[in-house]
Amino acid sequence: MLRAAAALCAGFLLATFVAPSDRGPRPSLTALTARPFTLGEARRLGGLEFLEGWHLSSGDTRFGGVSAIHVEGDAVLAVSDTASVFRFPLPREGALPLRIERLAHGPGSGLGKGDRDVEAIAVAGGGLWALYEGRNQIWRYGSGGRHAAAAAAMRGLSRRRGPEAMVALTDGRFLVIGDDPPERDGTVPLLLFRGDPALADTRVLRLRYRPPAGYRPSDAAALPDGRLLLLHRRWSLAGGWEASLAVADPRDLDGGAPLAGRVLAEFGGTTTADNLEALSVTREAGRTIVWIASDDNFNPLLQRTLLLKFALVE
Repeated sequence: MLRAAAALCAGFLLATFVAPSDRGPRPSLTALTARPFTLGEARRLGGLEFLEGWHLSSGDTRFGGVSAIHVEGDAVLAVSDTASVFRFPLPREGALPLRIERLAHGPGSGLGKGDRDVEAIAVAGGGLWALYEGRNQIWRYGSGGRHAAAAAAMRGLSRRRGPEAMVALTDGRFLVIGDDPPERDGTVPLLLFRGDPALADTRVLRLRYRPPAGYRPSDAAALPDGRLLLLHRRWSLAGGWEASLAVADPRDLDGGAPLAGRVLAEFGGTTTADNLEALSVTREAGRTIVWIASDDNFNPLLQRTLLLKFALVE
């Protein structure tokens, strides 16, 4: 009964955001397998306390490529870099119901990954915003229909790498961070939208962000106190996948100086060395919970889809 209720909760999560006219084919129900995953003996990673984790897999080949997540209540909403939407209850060991559907409306024809490469989502006020890399567009889906903006401010970003992270700030502004090659000072583009980024007339400021040296931004999420968590990653032949999580205060942007964060935790080596790409923040029993998911790049034989749960213990 509890699992059925959780599945229903997961089912309603996206229905809140996507109007009937926005949907493509009816969602399909399949199975998701969750296997417990641990970080070995490491329970503390800097400012994070590891609580639990799962290795997620499915016999449905559409599952994978997770680039963004939103955790709310007992439900998880994840979006892939082919614009597939996955909905499932918070994992428990064994089989879970998995609903899969696709964001039917978006840039281009939708026939190729380059058209619908969702790299980040933001959820706020009954709407879901999707950030499309390559097309450099932001689309909003919700009960009021869908809205899209080519976001003129993003036309200067690289088409090959382009925007990578997006977060709705607690004051109604939106922040987008680009994945362009860093300048000599180590900074990458940061766009601060004064309101809804899916509306063409929303004012936007062009600023800069300085990620930790050698890392590229992969996602961002707002903390309850208004600060930001920023997830980064890098890959090398010697070290494989590595990641870092930093905290920053968006109020630092008011003076126009580049935003820079303080590193809270690093991943790699003896901890997980997966492609950590997606981030979400919730509250639970008075604690701030940090959820991190990995992207297996649709290559489950060599990479994994992980969902990791931490408590923030700065």
